Amino acid sequence: MPRRKRAEHEDEHVNHERWLVTYADMVTLLMVLFIVMFAMSQVDQKKFDALREGLAAGFGQSTSIQSGASSILDQPGAAAVAPIAPQRFTVDVKGAKTSETSKAIAEHEDKVAQRQYTAAEAEVDRLADLLKRLHAALVKNNLEDDVQATIDNRGLVLSLVSRHVVFDANLASLSARGQLLVDTLAPVLRDIPDPLQIDGHTNQVKVKPKFYPTDWELSSARAVTVLRRLNEANRVPAARLTASAFGHTKPLIDPRKPGSQAINKRVDIVVLSTLPSETRARIKDVVKDHAAEYDWARGGLL
Repeated sequence: MPRRKRAEHEDEHVNHERWLVTYADMVTLLMVLFIVMFAMSQVDQKKFDALREGLAAGFGQSTSIQSGASSILDQPGAAAVAPIAPQRFTVDVKGAKTSETSKAIAEHEDKVAQRQYTAAEAEVDRLADLLKRLHAALVKNNLEDDVQATIDNRGLVLSLVSRHVVFDANLASLSARGQLLVDTLAPVLRDIPDPLQIDGHTNQVKVKPKFYPTDWELSSARAVTVLRRLNEANRVPAARLTASAFGHTKPLIDPRKPGSQAINKRVDIVVLSTLPSETRARIKDVVKDHAAEYDWARGGLL
């Protein structure tokens, strides 16, 4: 019995070197890891060259004659074939875009100009109709020769000329005929909504006025006299009235012509157009184009 127990005890001997197996497995795995990392760190020159050629072609430079072809050079990128400059094609595209843009802008400007011209035509027709009414009122009182009318980019200009002594010499007070002239125009001017600008003018003679320091004061006083007559005697709203003085600087006719002094000494009643300035600038073109259809001194359309 004792011999048997000893044998069993010897069979149950424990192996204390099993950790070497686990250690060997770990070392093997680390070796594999380092091998994979080393393999990943190696650059494939062919693949790198292919990537470089693709990027070069995408940005307009090529190391080969045909896009996509493999380079036959040892050092791709230092190509013997001169690269194609992309600017050649870019200029053509820009030129086409610029041409289309310029064409579109020109068409838009033509349409705008046509709309402005059409609006200016309508304004000239309106002012011509107003002139007809004013002319009819003047004819009733035999005053048609006391007013010269024009249409310009400001609107309708009614020049009260001194042919029949609207103002006495050196004075800013209206003569009896001058008062009648203003009173004849006033009812028609009162019925329209347009603003009125009263411009005073003197003749071109360089002589100091008798009762005023200069011709500026005299022309201003004459403008204010007409303004007050329109407002106080004829109830034209003051909010629509303004006065300006021009002295001798804007003669109606050439000062060298005989009788020019009597005409250039005047007051202008300007019916101001309320159109935008760009449209009003077309009025002169309309008047020029339709010169044969209008007679400004005789009441508008013939």
